[in-house]
Amino acid sequence: MSRLSRCFNIDDLRHAAQRRLPRGIFEYVDRGTEGETLLCENRAAFDRIRLRPPVLEDVSGRSLETTLFGKPLAMPMAIAPMSPAGLLWHEGELALARAAASAGIPYTLPTESMTVLERIAEAGGRLWFQLYLWNDRKLSHALLERVERAGFEVLVVTVDTSVMPNREFNSRNGFAMPIRPSVRAAIDVALHPRWLLGVLARYVLASGLPKAANHPEAYRNAIFRKPPDDATGISRSMSWDDLRLLRRKWPRPLIVKGILRADDARKAVDAGADGIVVSNHGARNFDSAVASIDALPAIADAVGDRATILLDSGIRRGSDVAKALALGAKAVLVGRPALWGIAVAGEAGAHHALDLLRAEFDKTLGFAGCRDVQALGRDLLAEGTRS
Repeated sequence: MSRLSRCFNIDDLRHAAQRRLPRGIFEYVDRGTEGETLLCENRAAFDRIRLRPPVLEDVSGRSLETTLFGKPLAMPMAIAPMSPAGLLWHEGELALARAAASAGIPYTLPTESMTVLERIAEAGGRLWFQLYLWNDRKLSHALLERVERAGFEVLVVTVDTSVMPNREFNSRNGFAMPIRPSVRAAIDVALHPRWLLGVLARYVLASGLPKAANHPEAYRNAIFRKPPDDATGISRSMSWDDLRLLRRKWPRPLIVKGILRADDARKAVDAGADGIVVSNHGARNFDSAVASIDALPAIADAVGDRATILLDSGIRRGSDVAKALALGAKAVLVGRPALWGIAVAGEAGAHHALDLLRAEFDKTLGFAGCRDVQALGRDLLAEGTRS
C-alpha cells in the first residue's frame, strides 16, 4: 500500500507528515502560539456546532459547485496562503497550485513563498496572491505591479499580524526566521533523510538554500541569513489609509484576511474590500483571540450582503465546510490539511487532502438534505448554535 492509501482522513495525513518531516519544521506548521488554547478552541468550536438533518429529501445528483467573484469553483474551497510550503516539499507552492488547479479551486500564493510568483503564474489555474504590506511601501507597491502583470485574479491582504507572535516552541527548536543552525537541528535533519535529500538537497543543487523568492533581489536572503535592513519586514503601522491606497492600485477583487469583528468588517468594506476572510491566522498569532467560526455569524450578518465572506482556521473535515457555509460563509480556506498532503507526497498528497475534504463535504450535504451548497443555511443548525 502507498503512503496515501493508508491516509483515510486529514489526521492520518498529519501523522504521516510528522514521520517524514524534521521536528522543527513539523512543529512550525502544526502548532499554535503560547499556551495553544486557541488551537484547541478552533476545533472545539466546530465540534460544538450540531446539525438537525431532515429526512426523505431527494439528495440525488448533488452538486458542490459554486461561484466566487463571478467565476466558477468545483467546490466552495480555496487553498490558504502558507509560507512554509516550500520547506515541506521542493517547490511546494508549485505542487499546491497544480493540485488546486486540478481540483478546480483557487490557490493563494503567499508573499513569503520560496517559488517566484511568475513561475507559479506559468502553472495556470485559479491564482490569488496574499500580500503582507512591507515597511517600505514603495517595495510593496512594486510587488503589487508584478502580481498584476502575472495575471493573479485576487489580492488577499493579511492584516492580523501587527506584531510578531510569541511562538515559544519555535524558539526552543531554533526555528525562527532566520533559522539558527544547531547540533540538535542537524541531528534531527539527519534522522529524516527523505526530507534532507528530497527537499533541502534539491534546493542546494538547483539554486542554493531556499529564500523568499518574491522579495526584491537585494532582500532575497537565504533562510539562515537576516536581510540587510527591515525594509521588507511586515509593517507594524499599516492603517485603513494603506488599505484604501491598495484598493486604488489593485484593479481586481480585493479580500481582507484576518477580520474577527463586525465593525472591522464594515470598515474594510467601506475601504473597498470585495471580500472578508474571517480568520485568526490558524491560531498561530494571538492565543487569546476568538475562534473564527464563532466570529463568523456576526460578520456575515453585518456585511454579507455587501461582500463575499470566507472562513479560515480550523477546517479539518468536510462537515466543517458545511457548518461554515450554514453560518454565512461563501467558501472556506484550507490550510494545514493541504500542507500535510504535500509533506507526504507533493502534488498528489495535496490532491488527496482535497479529495478527502470533498468526499466528506459531499456526504454531509446528503445527510443534511441538500442537493447543492446554496441550500445550506442556519435552519439546519441545532438550537444554541445559530448565533
